[in-house]
Amino acid sequence: MPRLVLTVIGDDRSGLVSALADVVTAHDGNWEDSQLAELASKFAGIVVVGVPVERVDELTAALRELDGLLEVTTHPGAETGAAVGGAGTGDEQRLTVDLLGNDSPGIVREVSSVLRRHDLSIETMTTSTREAPMAGGLLFEAHVVVRVPAESDNAALRADLEHLASELLVDIAVA
Repeated sequence: MPRLVLTVIGDDRSGLVSALADVVTAHDGNWEDSQLAELASKFAGIVVVGVPVERVDELTAALRELDGLLEVTTHPGAETGAAVGGAGTGDEQRLTVDLLGNDSPGIVREVSSVLRRHDLSIETMTTSTREAPMAGGLLFEAHVVVRVPAESDNAALRADLEHLASELLVDIAVA
């Protein structure tokens, strides 16, 4: 069964997920996976839906009718059961990288650059800022899950992240 990856964004208000789910269901689609969030008064996310091949065009057209409520862009995804390039060989492990420190521009760039140098793929990343208790200012938090191939040098990765933590003056924990 073909899968579509939907990117969605709109002004945050109640009923957005319901409206999207109604359109998907009306076209025999199956909501398989999603990550949705309210960010800066916008509702945004990514949704993976499976849909019968004969209904793909209908569903895509119907999703455009949500414009004004949600902007939806459709992208073809791998079919159910298809091997996905880069999805992993099964010999991989997952590592989590948690970061906390004073907010400053470039933190995500620096962390992602270290991960790229080690040829690691980010599976999920969640970031946020919050008021620093007692000290004032903003704290930046990140939770990153990465896929690590079996042949990776985890000691070198940890050393690079520890070096980065000292440069950025942040705490980084790898588990």
